[in-house]
Amino acid sequence: MGAITTELPVHDIPALNGNNAPIQQEDVWDDLPVIGKVPEDMNGLYVRNGPNAYFPPTWRYHAYDGDGMLHAVRFAKGSVTYRNKWIYTDGLREEQDAGAPLWKGIKEPPRSDRPDAPLKNTANTDVKYHAGHLLTMWYRSGLPYAVDPHTLDTVGPETYGGAIQRLSAHSRPDEHTGELMFFDYDTKPPYMRYGVVGPDRQLRHAIDVPLDQPGLPHDMAITDNYSILHDFPLRPDPQALASGRYKVRFFADQPSRFGVVPRHGRAEQIQWFEAKPTYMLHVVNAWEEGREVVMVGTPYRVHARESGEPDAERLEKTIHQRQRDFQLYEWRFDLQTGKTCERVIDDVLNTEFPVINSAYQGRKNRWSYHVVFPQGGREEPRFPGLVKYDLETGGYVAYSAGPQFFYNEAGFAPRDNATSEDDGYLVMFVWNPHSEQSEIQIFDAKDARMANGPVARVLLPRRVPHGFHATYVSQATLDKWK
Repeated sequence: MGAITTELPVHDIPALNGNNAPIQQEDVWDDLPVIGKVPEDMNGLYVRNGPNAYFPPTWRYHAYDGDGMLHAVRFAKGSVTYRNKWIYTDGLREEQDAGAPLWKGIKEPPRSDRPDAPLKNTANTDVKYHAGHLLTMWYRSGLPYAVDPHTLDTVGPETYGGAIQRLSAHSRPDEHTGELMFFDYDTKPPYMRYGVVGPDRQLRHAIDVPLDQPGLPHDMAITDNYSILHDFPLRPDPQALASGRYKVRFFADQPSRFGVVPRHGRAEQIQWFEAKPTYMLHVVNAWEEGREVVMVGTPYRVHARESGEPDAERLEKTIHQRQRDFQLYEWRFDLQTGKTCERVIDDVLNTEFPVINSAYQGRKNRWSYHVVFPQGGREEPRFPGLVKYDLETGGYVAYSAGPQFFYNEAGFAPRDNATSEDDGYLVMFVWNPHSEQSEIQIFDAKDARMANGPVARVLLPRRVPHGFHATYVSQATLDKWK
């Protein structure tokens, strides 16, 4: 068992207070106390990424500034092992050598003596499994970092043989082909690139995406044959960008645009579809139905309830203050007519951080699992529960242990020899405000059983700070890449 952590001093800003505060120790624990029973037919690895400042911040700290740290839980026939490690990026190693932070965060001016790296790539945003490695990524686009899934040792920057220099956070692995579809974006031309990496970790395909201005795409989607790229009317403010500042601006008079491109297609093969102006962080999934490409996601609620018109000021404030006000939404792109049909699936619950059974990535699925937030999202972020959506009907099953609990993004763990899409478990880190303790909770995801609460709670001897995105890798997939 690892020792209890010595923490950084408490700061007077929410991003460094309570369970947002960083921890300063790397641990390995097993033989952890369990309430309930850990399922023996759940075997694999759950990993969550998130910000964890290595040095005490001396600047106006934002939650996105922290160095990436992975927290991993290995399940094997009912046993549980936890470990955590920093992602040792080139930036973090440079600061370790200097014994002090060399970069400040997004609320401060960029580093002037490093034009090649004015911001530190912390690799703190997402984590995916591809071709035997965990791949950690940064939301502003930068080199991804490969990590050993068994030890969490940082292998190093993943350039795919020197073929890439940038890759954005939400790239999409296809478990069936072993390919990884990715995009990156920049404030200077080319404003977006798209590519495909093979299961041999070699770049198979890459194109510049023809755009006439920079954007802030956060995610993408894939189907069997296509990839869907995002061009929303939320952009870097041109005046702020010219003066070296970071500020977002929503252009409510511009449409949302989605580029549907064959997986290995050329730039001239991209078919652009227009839709209502909005902004979205995360895709649920996409698939093909006849001549249509269908995409489901969780866009911000952009339109004012009273007038029905897009409210640019409201959206900009929502994003700036990290507030949450989302709906579940569907777009249908008709490849023959070029028309878009769109609809709200659910605007009752306020949910985000969607995850699915990864075997259905790019293929039609019915079930999606989200973190649920308080209505309106007009306060310091709270993640008090989970919801399971039926994408066919818009129905849902929800669970919350109480308003002050904090649920991190889940991973869907397929049951050994699963017989249906939802035949498995949800697993995630949870902050318990009553015991002031972190725990691992496991839910039976089959049918409506999630509403019954966790089948197992694994108690940890110290807290796991709140984080961003997670993934689950089944033992069968891990064995495939040994």
